[in-house]
Amino acid sequence: MTDVQRLIAKDLLKIKAVFFRPDEPFTWASGIKSPVYCDNRLTLTAPEVRSDVENALAETIKKEYPDAEVLMGTSTAGIAHAAITAHILGMPMGYVRSGAKDHGRQNQIEGKLEKGQKVVVVEDLISTGGSVIEVVNVLREAGAEVLGVVSIFTYGMKKGLERLAAADVKNISLTNFDAIAEIAAEENYVKKEDVKRLIAFRNNPSDESWIGVK
Repeated sequence: MTDVQRLIAKDLLKIKAVFFRPDEPFTWASGIKSPVYCDNRLTLTAPEVRSDVENALAETIKKEYPDAEVLMGTSTAGIAHAAITAHILGMPMGYVRSGAKDHGRQNQIEGKLEKGQKVVVVEDLISTGGSVIEVVNVLREAGAEVLGVVSIFTYGMKKGLERLAAADVKNISLTNFDAIAEIAAEENYVKKEDVKRLIAFRNNPSDESWIGVK
């Protein structure tokens, strides 16, 4: 675990942006039972955590994507992070809508984007990878060279990793499910014996055998 992974994991747990409840699972919109609840929008209302996140995003972009020319946020959760990070880096930014507007210029990409420009997509979290891949495809179709994605948190789910690889999309996350589960156990957000249950969920979300296991 890197220092950044540890710092961001601690931050997200502290403000309950990532909250574990293995004994009383949350239900996702898909119907999947989950021991974890994620709302990284909460980082925006926690100034110290927000500072850690945005500075880490900026440093990650400088290190992993030194040729980046434009940042593009995902709608809606990635927009604020892209804007703040772009401000830190002194770079232009925009965002990609989930669909084209039905009025005005009917844009799906907001902000100036020239064909051939090198773009990094800013996302808050990645699970199965579907939504961020859609954003990458929109940018590619517009003629951008998408260098990759930077995100705050990833589950590291097999389906997500496979979909990103198949779409030739690089993703670098500040922290991940395994790091947060480990820190959660260290700091008594969950029992140490529950970590195996959390990882079992991560490995196969459709298998609910981890529920009720003590």
